[in-house]
Amino acid sequence: MILVFLGPPGAGKGTQAKLLSQEFGFRHISTGDMLREAVKNKTPLGLKAKEYMDRGDLVPDELVIAMVEEIILQEKDVVLDGFPRTIGQALSLKDVLKKHAKDVDKVFLFDIDDEIVVERLSGRRVCPNCGSVYHVKFSPPKKDEICDVCGTKLIQREDDKEEVIRRRLEVYRRQTAELVDFYKKENKLISLDSRKGIEDLYGDIKKAVEDDC
Repeated sequence: MILVFLGPPGAGKGTQAKLLSQEFGFRHISTGDMLREAVKNKTPLGLKAKEYMDRGDLVPDELVIAMVEEIILQEKDVVLDGFPRTIGQALSLKDVLKKHAKDVDKVFLFDIDDEIVVERLSGRRVCPNCGSVYHVKFSPPKKDEICDVCGTKLIQREDDKEEVIRRRLEVYRRQTAELVDFYKKENKLISLDSRKGIEDLYGDIKKAVEDDC
């Protein structure tokens, strides 16, 4: 089964993909992680991607699609997290899957208000030493701005700053509108209320997956 998770940063896609992976054995493919892993393992595609990444350029769609294809041929059940992002990528993915008599089975749209995303992400604080993650409102450290684990001063990552988050959301909304219509016309889109708690949200996803098994 091939699933696509669409949604803005902070909507909970990664958490839900991890739960699916633990219970059903789905391979979670986030394009960023996939690229980093391919570069680290020095695969032929990874070495090509590294050339673009080292120059600070975007890795071309055809290279990303080739990496996705490689993984899909090895795995039975896959969750594509945040990919495709554009109509062009969706059409390319469809063509590649068609070659192997496959297609995207379901597309889950993580629907959430921008202000909730801003609150979730802008409140995040990270320990630069041990990697522990906190939130100023939902899971604060015992001592203000200090890591509970190693005592290092916590930081706010650049991409967790409010102005950066709002720019990312703007890009996401602009790119995804057409993609939502595309998958809706293919009768594959399932809209989720991402304001729900982790367990309730997972229950909705699990039911949809089990209905197709």
